[in-house]
Amino acid sequence: MPKLVIDAHRLIGPVPFDDLPDDPRGEMDRLGIERACVTHTLSLYSDPGTGNEALLKLDDPRLIPVPVVVPGVPGASVPSGPEEVHGWRVRMVRLCPERHRFELTGPIAMRWLAALGLPVAIDWEETSPAQLRTLAERLPEQRILLLNPGYRRLRTLAELMAEAPNVHVEIGTVNTQRGVERLAEQFGADRLVFGTGAPVADDCGPRFLLDHLDLTREEIDLIAAGALEKLL
Repeated sequence: MPKLVIDAHRLIGPVPFDDLPDDPRGEMDRLGIERACVTHTLSLYSDPGTGNEALLKLDDPRLIPVPVVVPGVPGASVPSGPEEVHGWRVRMVRLCPERHRFELTGPIAMRWLAALGLPVAIDWEETSPAQLRTLAERLPEQRILLLNPGYRRLRTLAELMAEAPNVHVEIGTVNTQRGVERLAEQFGADRLVFGTGAPVADDCGPRFLLDHLDLTREEIDLIAAGALEKLL
């Protein structure tokens, strides 16, 4: 069992296709998850500004807010600019370029990210390996956490990790035999991060996977919490 488990990818709030609990802490307790990075569902599925406002009202050290940022020209961005994000004092932001219709590697997004200096979480379905490589090359200091890579794209994922050393990967959906172990052997456990995507996605499966990895105790502790702590 890992000494400490932090979920790098958890959602709070309503979703348009199900009735889910608002408070994740009971399920976190059941699965032995000490802390979680959380994004509000309104920011993903509806209004980023409203969702971020609700998220930033959280007052629980177990729930680490990860607001959604939408870079854009004045009047078309959320929030108004990078300086407002600095005022939030958050440790990571989430980008949804496909859902919120902006260019991840466009000039405005690049300027925002350079000004923010924060790690960014991006779902695989929101971008492409080519865009991520371009982002990693143009901003080599930018820390990137790739969410939901799945297990069907391991060849593409390995190529991306080999070419972009500032890309870290959430393992919750890498649920194929020795998939996580292979990535750890090739790229190091310090680039792999435990996450679930719960409650929209299942959190029991990733938690079971974490407890049964064929890796050293030090590597498992890195994946469970250490790699995320370093990333943040």
